[in-house]
This record gives sequence, structure tokens and C-alpha cells, in this order.
Amino acid sequence: MSGPEYLQVEAPLLRQLRDMGWDHLAGAPPEVFAPTDPAVSGRGSFGEVLLEARLRKAIREINPGPDGDPWLDEARVSQAVAELARIGAAGLLEANEHATELLLSGVTVPGLDGWDGGRDQRVHFIDWRNWQHNDFAVVSQFRVDVPGTQGRNFIVPDEVLFVNGIPLVVVECKKPSRGDAISEAVTQIRKYAEQNSTRTPEGNRKLFHTVQLTVATCGERARLGTFTGETEHYMPWRDPYPRTDAQIASGLGCDERSVTEQNRLAAVVLNPERLLEIVHDYVTFMTLDDGRRIKAAPRYQQYRAVELALRRLLEGETKPENGEQDRRGGVIWHTQGSGKSLTMTFLVRRMRSIDELADAKVVLITDRTQLQQQLSKTLRLTGEEVQEATSVKKAKRLLGEHGPGIVAVMIQKQQDVAARKSDGELSEAAPSLGELNTDESVIVLIDEAHRSHGSRLHMNLLEALPNCARIGFTGTPIIMGKRKKTSQIFGPIIDRYLLADAEKDGAVVRIFYEGNTVKGAVRDGRDLDEVFEDMFAEQSEQERELLQRRYATKGDVLEAEELIEAKARHMLRHYVAGVLPNKFKAQIVANSREATIRYREALIKARDRLVAEAETVPSHLLDSSLDELTPRQVVLVQAHKKLALLRAMDFVPVISPGTDDDEARFAEWTDKRSQEDRIEAFKKPFPEDPGQGDKPIGFLIVKSMLLTGFDAPIEQVLYIDRSLKEAELLQAVARVNRPAEGKKCGYVVDYYGVANHLAEALKAYAAEDVDGVLYDLREEAAKLDPMRRRLRAIFTEKGVVPSGGTLEDCVLSLEEGARFDRFEAELKRFLSTIDVILPEPVVSPYLPDATLYAEIAMRARRRYRVDGGGFDPAVYGAKVRQLIDEHLRSLGIEEKLPPVSLTADDFEEKVAALSDARTRASEMEHAVRDHIEVNRGRDPRRYRMLSERLEEILRDYADNWEQQAALLADLVADLRADRPEQDDDPLSPPERALYGVLLEETARDGVVQPETDRWLCDIVAGVFELAVRMTHRRDFWRKPVDREDFRLRVAQTLAAKDVDIDLVSGLADQLVDVISHWRADIPRP
Repeated sequence: MSGPEYLQVEAPLLRQLRDMGWDHLAGAPPEVFAPTDPAVSGRGSFGEVLLEARLRKAIREINPGPDGDPWLDEARVSQAVAELARIGAAGLLEANEHATELLLSGVTVPGLDGWDGGRDQRVHFIDWRNWQHNDFAVVSQFRVDVPGTQGRNFIVPDEVLFVNGIPLVVVECKKPSRGDAISEAVTQIRKYAEQNSTRTPEGNRKLFHTVQLTVATCGERARLGTFTGETEHYMPWRDPYPRTDAQIASGLGCDERSVTEQNRLAAVVLNPERLLEIVHDYVTFMTLDDGRRIKAAPRYQQYRAVELALRRLLEGETKPENGEQDRRGGVIWHTQGSGKSLTMTFLVRRMRSIDELADAKVVLITDRTQLQQQLSKTLRLTGEEVQEATSVKKAKRLLGEHGPGIVAVMIQKQQDVAARKSDGELSEAAPSLGELNTDESVIVLIDEAHRSHGSRLHMNLLEALPNCARIGFTGTPIIMGKRKKTSQIFGPIIDRYLLADAEKDGAVVRIFYEGNTVKGAVRDGRDLDEVFEDMFAEQSEQERELLQRRYATKGDVLEAEELIEAKARHMLRHYVAGVLPNKFKAQIVANSREATIRYREALIKARDRLVAEAETVPSHLLDSSLDELTPRQVVLVQAHKKLALLRAMDFVPVISPGTDDDEARFAEWTDKRSQEDRIEAFKKPFPEDPGQGDKPIGFLIVKSMLLTGFDAPIEQVLYIDRSLKEAELLQAVARVNRPAEGKKCGYVVDYYGVANHLAEALKAYAAEDVDGVLYDLREEAAKLDPMRRRLRAIFTEKGVVPSGGTLEDCVLSLEEGARFDRFEAELKRFLSTIDVILPEPVVSPYLPDATLYAEIAMRARRRYRVDGGGFDPAVYGAKVRQLIDEHLRSLGIEEKLPPVSLTADDFEEKVAALSDARTRASEMEHAVRDHIEVNRGRDPRRYRMLSERLEEILRDYADNWEQQAALLADLVADLRADRPEQDDDPLSPPERALYGVLLEETARDGVVQPETDRWLCDIVAGVFELAVRMTHRRDFWRKPVDREDFRLRVAQTLAAKDVDIDLVSGLADQLVDVISHWRADIPRP
């Protein structure tokens, strides 16, 4: 290869690699198409993928004995090499995962007599801590034969980079003149790895068993990915941090303007020291929404942010050193779609590789389970597990423990108080935790910092961990004019990755805004006349006036069936004309839960009407080009092309449960399991030919759900029909910017009039300085005490001292309308000031009052049926609606008792003290649900049956509160008694739980014959005996290798007992999980 590809791409890359310390082995001269001598690359045949001589030499050198000299003999080295070379797995990804674990963790070989008691010793393939101790070689034109072809067919990757003789990186070069050069290179890499779904062997998977990264380059452009990625998954490395373009140019001897993407990528990712860091801490495996498992490479902004955060953590002053506040934290502001969750994961993994941070306790604050799951999976290779603080008691214990660990604290997403009625997603205000841990080695990571930094739980955690370092992650600006300085909350900005950067990198697609405010919006209540004139042009003036009187407020208008039907018709026609042809999907943001239901009904009606029209489209229109058709004709023609799909298409609300009396009306759309199924179905492509009974989901209809943390690349258009501002607006529009094949852009179609808010919000992305002017915090704090006194006086004037114990008296004292109005006005001022100051500890003494008075307001509104009885901000007008949106969302107020554990000694006493049967039934119901959820893993069969019993009680006695409370009391008593051992039961409680798992899978009809019972007991005995023998090893449950060995032994026991082979693997997983829940009860051998 001596043409442009070699001269302009490969040769410059090889020179740069040599300058960085790579030893270059030419598999063949540039002019030779295919190598003919494997010895040139240090191999015995072209079937080998390891440079074994280099590997053997490195293993001896990087694994010294007790005296510092080499100790591994040929037999031990051969054993180690064999484990890496002979990986057996069904698929390439599984083999790569196993090989990656070996690379990171090493293997064990027999030790030496007289050294460490003769114990087995761990041998490493790569010295991760001392990069310079390793051997770095790049082989150009690396030929590998296709298995089974006897050398007739082979592949020749342009460059393969080896560390200690192990292939870690494959590079494919293409000449720069080709416009689709990157795509061609990626296709070639996928061919090498046999990822192109062809039946005929065309590559060699064995080469990719250990490969961690792949590079597609044409010089000017270069992209980084992995062998599982398609072209759209390969990303550029635009920033060479910690180097600069000037430094790279100096090393290359060229002008700074001549530095290419290939130069930048090589300078960082292929630098020997950086490559080992990236492979060790930044490459991960993950499962996509469609169920596919992939290997993921980092993006440059993730690497840069993590390394900058590490520098801040290492070099910044602690609070004791500074005297005022910790200076080790800051904000990582990466726009949505940039992979913030993975960035957080990479940061934790990277910390564990640095001596000064390896023993840090990491506290993760998030309102998403997805992040915790991702952390748990990716940290498996380090032997760490994420401990979840699911209760105040558990949080106190976990946070109070000194030493390393990862603790996840889930903050339930907050909603405005209106959601108490319309969305039902308010969280209970968390009590103060007190000071728990003063260690400076505590590092708090806050996911979606713009949402959670003002929450009460977050503030309590900061009080509990006074010397911690804080790093906030956000995809939207924290500072929006009146909010606190970011630097006063977390510290200075650590790294920015803005929307423009993401668009340039192809990480997101551009969003185009389209306003339909004249056709369907109501802006601040000022456009009612215009809306009615336009949308009901066919009605007479008298009819329009009648309608306008009927729907005289903004909320009424936004829920009016006539208006929703008109907008639904417009939305569907817009969608059919411009989005459906490319088979993408849509989402609607409606004003209320009621509006989501009405939109579904209206869309079905609009669909049926459009189908009927499309079925009768004249043939001459079908033969016309689209530019010859009117807009209406375009809609009909496009609808005709997708008639089968359109007939079957479904429109699905996804809403949160509430507390309305007519909750049954919403039940179909609030069930969590059904929601999960529908969301997963929405993310999947439309079927080519919908079968009978198919209902492919084309639209999701939401109020507040799925506006944050919801990634669906198949979604291209967002229809907005309610007020969205600031962070919520930025997050909502980002739902349509995720890239997908064939998706060039996203659309936001506005039926409400959020354009001004959108423009204001987007300005924040481009602002150079996100700090706000917040020097008046102390002045604001000084206002709180007189405000609290004025609120208190409203009740003391009536002889009532407001407290949690006098809620009923407080509500009664507000019966007079004027006093109620005065109370609401004072409450508004009090809560708005609190929000300005949160989460500074100075506000802590006032939070109980905020919670108390907000609960009184909600109770009073329900008692006196104000606005239907809910704490609905619409009763206050638009200004207070905005206030509650911004402030009460972070207070987490909910009208219910503080949670009391079902097993608490005073639980029954607490329940008995409640005022009526319905309240008692509700308290018991939720206590039972919580207990079942917490303990389900200990005995899955038993708790499944108890869950079914609970649902049966609730269903059969839905309106009979006395009977429901009595039956729930019986259920509570059974749960509190747990499962007492019976004298005639030969099985202990953990053994009985294992028996239940086996019974569920092997005797599904529930009928157990005596011989079956003996068989199951025999299996239980064998498994339990393994648990007794194996699970008491030191740190057993923290070591994935030990757990996997135990799982395999359990599987072998099941197979030996003639368990159906198809059930063995799944049963082994379940049994090991049950044993892990009973670990404290497993006797020692």
C-alpha cells in the first residue's frame, strides 16, 4: 500500500506512534498488499493473534517475586497465557468481557513454597500502575487468517496496537478523498470482527477477544469506537486535553493549523500512558434500550471532565484547610445526550486507580435508578458494589461508616404541589440526618444538579457530611437569573460541553422550532379571543362567545375537548406529512392528566377520520410528486402510503398516579409495569407490516413524566401544549435531539407559546459566564424569621399553636375566607425566599415550618373544596403557578404520616391512633408494600403470595374501609410474625426460601408429590451445603470471581440432580440471590 491511504493517513500515524514510544513492526512493506511471513510480526502463523514471545517476556518482568526478581517458570507462564488465549464463549462480546476481566484482574497460578504460605499468586498481563514497565508495539498490515479457510481468506487491519503482545486497538485507514471514508472504515472493522451479520465467515473474532478500542480514520477526520459500534456510534476526539494543538504541532514539526483529528486522537488515546488509563477506567459494557449489549468507548468530553475533576479533587483545599468551604468540587456542565451518567461512572472508576482517592467514600445523589444500575454494572470489574440508602435509617448507617464505599441516595423526583392532585409525585420531606461523618475523604456526586441541589434531602446530606467535596453534574444551566451562584453551591465550573459542541460532534441532532400558537395556543391568558376566532372560524359569533364563556380560564381552555380535538387533528396531520415517512415517532406534552386522556381520544378520532379520507384518495394524486400537491393532499398521500400502520397506530398516555376520587379513570395509564412495557414498545421501530392485533405506539402523551432522563432516538417531534420554562423546557426539547440512523434533525412544535422562554433558556447555553449575582443571600435569609412570625400569628390569633399535632385545629381556623387568603399570601412569600437560599444550611431551621404550613394549605384546600379540594396552584393565578413550579417542587411535601416501619415496635399503636378506618387502611397498605419490596429477595415465592393477598384485599374491599382495615391488620400481623420456625419443618427459614424458588420453577401447578418433595429437599440440602462451605470466605460477596465460582457450583449441583437443563442457569442465579439475602443466617462450617 503506497498510495494516498498510506502516504497521507497510515504513514503519518505510524510516525506519531513511534515518536510516542511505540515499537513499529511492519507486517509487510508498503507496496505489498498482503504479508507472507508471520515471523516478521513475531508469530508462528497467521492464525495467531497474540505476540506470544513479547507476552511471555512481559509476564515475567511485571510480576516479580518476593525478592523483586522474576520467579515465574515456563509452566506458570504457559498457564497464564493459556487462560488468555483459550477463551471459550458463545459470542464475541461475551468472550471480550471475559478477556477484559482477565486483563484488568489477572489470573492465579500456583505459588512457591515458603512464600506467602505457598498460596496461589495473582499474575497480571499488564502493569496498570506503572505504564512504562510495559511493552508497546504497533504492527502495520497485520494479517490474520479467516478460520476454516486454510489461509485462502484473511483480513489485514492497517494497524494493530499491542501492549505486552496483547492486541488492544485496531486502526483502519482510508484515503481522505472519499466522502464516506469513515463509514467505509467502520464497515471494514465490523467485517474483521464478523459483526455484519453475514453467514459466510469473513473475519476473525479471536483477534477481537482482547481488543478494547477501534479507530476509523482518513487523516483529517478520525473517529473512536469499539467493534460493536455502527458508524453513528464512532465519535471524534476534538480536544487533545491534557495537551494542546500547539504542543502537538510542535512535536510533529508542523503548523498548529495543520493538526488533524487523527493527530489529536492519537496524541491522547494512543499515547501509551493515556491508553492504559482509558482502557482501565473508561471502557465499559452496557445494555441499550433495545436489549442489545455493547462495548462503549469514552468521548473526549467525558475523559476531559473526569481528568479535570480529579485535578480539582487532588489540588483543591479541603474545608478545614480553607477555613470556610471545600474548594475541591465544582460543576460538570455537559449538555443532554452527552453521556453524563457514564462520565460519573468513569470518574468513580478513575478515582479507584489513584492512590490519594482510592479509599474515598463516594456518595451518589440521583433521582434516577438507571445511573445506579449503570454504576453497579461497570464497577463490577473493580469488585465494588453500590450500596443503596433506601431509608433514613440505612442512610445514617451507610454514610456514617468510615472508609471506602459507594452509597447511592435516591431523591424522588419533585413536582409542584399541583401534582398532588394531577400527578401524585410529591415526596415526603426528609428529616434531618444530623452530623454523620466528618471525613474529608467523602466525595458527593450530584446527578442533575440543577434539579436536586435545592432539595431538602440534599441539604441534609451536606449537613451530615460537612467536610465532603461536592461535584455536580448537569445538562442545563443552574443559574437562571435569580438562582444562586453555581460557585456558591458546588464550586467553579470544572468542564463545559455545550449544545453547540454536541451538535458539532454529532452527539445530538439540531432541533427546529415551529410555532403554532395562533392555531392552538393560549399565551398567559391573553390570546383567548384570537384562539377562538381561529380554531372555531366555522361557528357563528354567538356560538364562539358561548364557548369562550364556558372555557373562561387558561386551564379550562387547555383541557377543552373542542380545542384538544382541533389541535390533535393538526398534530396528526403534521406528523403524517413530515415525520411518519421516515418512521420516527412523537411525544405530546399536555397541560394535565385529564388533557392526556382527552388527547388520546382525540388522536384516535383524528386517526380514524384521516384513514377514511386516505382510503378514497384519487389515483392521480397518488401518482403525483409531492411538490405538485397542496399541503392537505400531501397529508392524504402520505397517509395512504402508511395506511396499514396508521390504522393500527396507538396513542398512549404516560402519567403518574394521583389521589383523585376518579383515579380509576387513569388507572390504565398509571400502572408502572404497563408503562414500562409501553415505553419499551415506543422505543422500538414500527413493524414493516403490522399484523392483526398489533398496536404499534406512535405517540406518547405526557404531562410531566419522560421529560427528563428519557432517551428515545426514535422520537423526532415534540408537541408542546402547556407552560414549560427554564430547565424543564430545556430538558423537554432535548427529547428529540438524540441521533438515530436517518434522523437529520428534531422538531419542536409549539401549541402553547413557549418561544420566548425557549429563546431565553437557549441563551444560557451560549453564555460565557453562568454565575449569577447572588450577593444578597444573607439579606434574604434575614427575611425568613419575620415571615415565619407572620405565618404563625395567623393561627395564634385564633388560639392555635401550629404544629404537626394541631393540623386539624389549624385547618379549622382557616374556615374564614379572609384568613385563608392572608395565609396563602404569607406562605407564598415565605416559600419563595426559602427557595432562593436553599441549600445553604442557614435555611435549615425554617424547613420544618415550610413543610408544616404547606401541608396545612393542602389540607385546608381539600377540607373546604377549594378548586376541587386539591392544592392546585391555578386557584392563585398564573404568577403563583410559576412560583409553585419553581419552589414547592423542591420541598417534597406530602399529606401523610412519616413512614413507620411495619416491624417497628410501635407500628400497631401508631396505626390505631389514626383518626378513621380509611387512614388506617392506607397507612397499613403502604407499610405492607414497602415491607414486601424490601424483603422480596429473601423469599420470592412467599412475598409474591403475600403481594397477591394484598392486592386481593384492596380489590375486593375497595370502598369498605372498616373491612379493608381489619383484613390488612391480619396481613400486617402475619408479616410481623415473619416465618416462625415450626417444630415439624425439617428446613430452616433460608432453606425454606430456596425450596420456594425451586418449587416455583419445577412444580408450577403447585402440586407437590412426596417424591417431588424429597427431590426438592435433596437439592436444597446440596445447595445449602455449598453456601455453608463457600460463602464465608473473606469478602466473598464483594468478589465477582468468587460469586461466579459459587454460582457455577450451584448450577452443577442442579444439573447433577436432573433439573431441566433449560432451567439450570436461571435457577442458579435465583438461588444465589436468595442466599445473598440470607448471608447473615448461613452457619459457618
